[in-house]
Amino acid sequence: MPNLLDIKDRISSIQNTKKITKAMKMVAAAKVKKSQVKVISARPFSKALAEAFAKVLDCTESFSAAGLKIERAIDNYPVLMQKREQKTAGILVVTSNKGLAGAYNANVIRYALKRIEEYKEKGIGVQLFIVGTKGVSSLKRRAQDGGFEIVKTYTKISQEPNASNAIVIAEDMAQAFVDGNIDSIEIVTTRFKNMMSYKVEDWKILPTDDVKETLGDDSDSSAGVDALMAFEPDSDHILQKIVPMFITNIIYQALLEAVASELAARMTAMSSATNNADEMIRLLTIDYNKARQAAITQEITEVVSGADALKN
Repeated sequence: MPNLLDIKDRISSIQNTKKITKAMKMVAAAKVKKSQVKVISARPFSKALAEAFAKVLDCTESFSAAGLKIERAIDNYPVLMQKREQKTAGILVVTSNKGLAGAYNANVIRYALKRIEEYKEKGIGVQLFIVGTKGVSSLKRRAQDGGFEIVKTYTKISQEPNASNAIVIAEDMAQAFVDGNIDSIEIVTTRFKNMMSYKVEDWKILPTDDVKETLGDDSDSSAGVDALMAFEPDSDHILQKIVPMFITNIIYQALLEAVASELAARMTAMSSATNNADEMIRLLTIDYNKARQAAITQEITEVVSGADALKN
């Protein structure tokens, strides 16, 4: 027969856990609404910027650095626009700093490892730039046997990423591209769909073969292109401004989408945990009542037996 005190202790422990999961659910629910507004508000600008970028590219026949002032790697747009043989891929993997978000981080890491394996089969090396402590800790254990290198890690980006975070990452990846260490740039992140779901995706940034693929949009980003479009002062100066904006903004959008997806996943996970705690408490309460009833019945039986023994 189960020990009444043990069952009572388990019920008390689960009730305490339920308080924590319920509180975490409420916090995540409050934060995800704010993140959702940021994501949805940022999408139109990202789409418009990518369309403008595509139009300028379509109207530019060649790239030249003549007369340009290049202070940062990301400003060196003629090199960034180069299409060269791919020997090493640069992948930015966006994970979170915290757990208790269901399978969120596991799904992102699994997708990143799948992409790495696909490159390995083609004989292409991989260098990783990782956002989030969960991705860093998990992928570091696999780096030696996985055939990839972790170049940069970013573990101080909060749940409210800003443009400065994106600028740092964009410059690091652009520097690696300009130095010839990587020949492409892509992001493994999650696209926020709604409060209940997200999708792990691979966003390709460089080379810019298909801006629409990066946008995740079905619209025609080249619509309305004027072959006789004039640039002032010239297309080279415009591209030197718009290329860093495009790369940085895509990274910033990826960070926003990832944070919203993580919070939605945590809210869902904590909601499930709270419901599971309720069910466990219900079942344990039944067990407790059964055990208590059995104990009372046993005591009554012993009293009756004792009384019968005295009579005899």
